[in-house]
Amino acid sequence: MYDTFWHVLHVRSNFEKRVADHLAVRGVEHYLPLYCERVRWSDRTVIAERPLFSAYVFARFRPDERMKVISTPGVVRLLGDEGSLVSCTELNKIRAGLASGLLLRPHPDLAVGTSVRILGGIFEGVEGVVSEFRRHCKVIIALAAVRRCFSLEVEIGNIAVLKRPIPEKPIVGAGWGSTVSRAYAD
Repeated sequence: MYDTFWHVLHVRSNFEKRVADHLAVRGVEHYLPLYCERVRWSDRTVIAERPLFSAYVFARFRPDERMKVISTPGVVRLLGDEGSLVSCTELNKIRAGLASGLLLRPHPDLAVGTSVRILGGIFEGVEGVVSEFRRHCKVIIALAAVRRCFSLEVEIGNIAVLKRPIPEKPIVGAGWGSTVSRAYAD
């Protein structure tokens, strides 16, 4: 399990980078997915790095390193059950997507839409929910372990419709490859 899954650390708000720095000093393998965003301050505009999943940092460690990890300043708790583990495949896709310049952004929650599967690119095979159409289709993808979502802009021709939505039903977060059967009709 140490080699194939990442643990999820719930951290204090706005402490993600500090926790990542502390984990690095302690020699713990970690990953904090960051995206760049243009931020307008009162006197200028700057490019800021922000966490894709606020209040969460991912870490891989041996069982004997658990105390070293949970005693890290800023760590609130280690999410406990197996549903809180994230596969290497999921994080590798996020890492590759961010590195290649894909427009991944945090998304507050899932809006009612069409369930789709991405047909090509780094996120091929990943399922998500369409939230809006513009020049591209914005797909909301849930990372079940942290109960957070992020959006990805995909060309409309690069998605396949899986299920049609039932109007006016909220979507409860589902991980990649899982279905949200209560919110969709076949």
